[in-house]
Amino acid sequence: MNRAWCFAAMVSMPLACQAELWGFVDGNGVAHVSPVQVDSRYHLVLGNAASGERVPGKSDGAGGLLTWLDFAPEVKSLQALLRDASKTHGVDIELLKAIIAVESGFKPNAVSPRGAVGLMQIMPVGSTPAARAEEAQRLLDPKHNIQTGARMLSKLMHRFGRIDVALAAWNAGVGTVMKHGGGMPPIAETQAHVHLVLELYWALLQNKMPRGARELQMHGPATASAPTPN
Repeated sequence: MNRAWCFAAMVSMPLACQAELWGFVDGNGVAHVSPVQVDSRYHLVLGNAASGERVPGKSDGAGGLLTWLDFAPEVKSLQALLRDASKTHGVDIELLKAIIAVESGFKPNAVSPRGAVGLMQIMPVGSTPAARAEEAQRLLDPKHNIQTGARMLSKLMHRFGRIDVALAAWNAGVGTVMKHGGGMPPIAETQAHVHLVLELYWALLQNKMPRGARELQMHGPATASAPTPN
């Protein structure tokens, strides 16, 4: 895949709130993440609670979660599926990991109150209730879920040409994004979700780089279409 895609398309956007990512790893090795500090077990993973400022690539306090993502059994067990989905659909494996961490905390059987299913929290579709129920069961299978999610995300990135807007459409729906001119909708929940995923995605990319990056350098006008993945 074209590495220029992930950097050129990861454009900056005016977020309404300076979101943070809080988390902890419990005694069973399960990572718990939240945009707020739920209780004293949660520590700041990404963002800056003191000043509200965000420095791209800054990962103070992220070491525990990033290490967990590298070595946790439930994450390692998905590596082959993630690599296959990444190669098939041209979506960075680090982006898939970031979305899964924020969406479901790597719990394959997670089901949201709205009915979103599995690792990437996908809404089952079907022409009948029975068809939707059948798809919901299939989405509990990590392979089907990750392949479906990677395919959906790839289509969104090609449609909108920007990762941030694609993630907004993932969270709020394509209709909502189109209603706001095909850009980032002014919805605090959606903006916070996008912010969290991109924060973790960039931290994962930085962690992967041999010497560590100090900043995210953009190339070309922000309005230009992103390169097409190979």
